[in-house]
Amino acid sequence: MPVKREHGKETGQAPSLPGGGCYTFCVRKLIVNADDFGLTAGVNRAIIETHTGGVVSSATLMANGAAFDGAVTAARSAPNLSVGCHVVLVDGTPVSPPDAVDTLLAIRSAEPDKFYSSLSAFAARAMFGGFDRDQLVAEVTAQIRKIQSTGLQVTHVDTHKHAHIFPEILGALLRDRIAREFWL
Repeated sequence: MPVKREHGKETGQAPSLPGGGCYTFCVRKLIVNADDFGLTAGVNRAIIETHTGGVVSSATLMANGAAFDGAVTAARSAPNLSVGCHVVLVDGTPVSPPDAVDTLLAIRSAEPDKFYSSLSAFAARAMFGGFDRDQLVAEVTAQIRKIQSTGLQVTHVDTHKHAHIFPEILGALLRDRIAREFWL
């Protein structure tokens, strides 16, 4: 615990604000979020261990991750772990039917029912407006709903490989329909 100092000497008291009151009431809580929850059993185990150890306070769950079911079970066993949705639009398979989100898929690749595996290909498509906004919203909504369908409360959202840095993706995440339905 920080100790108050006066003239270079410790007083043994916690620092206070002008006018009284302990400074800790004004300090924000540090949130340590672990993403890729649901990617593998090992990632799930590491997130739960670091949460139990007091380091991780929240995690973002991949609705299309290979270890999704294990992550859901683990999250239920850790009631103080806040769980968000780690929206995956790169490196993975959509939760929506592929024909409903075809502009998001690497249709010219060997795996045409999957998202782009290359961040640079995804970035080029995002920069030139190649994604249908309604399809982006539909896929984000599907991923959030899949997590909610397990009984977990989705407390926040982030994106895999920071896909939200592209205005088109961020715009879809912030779109009124998603905000109104899930958080407002």
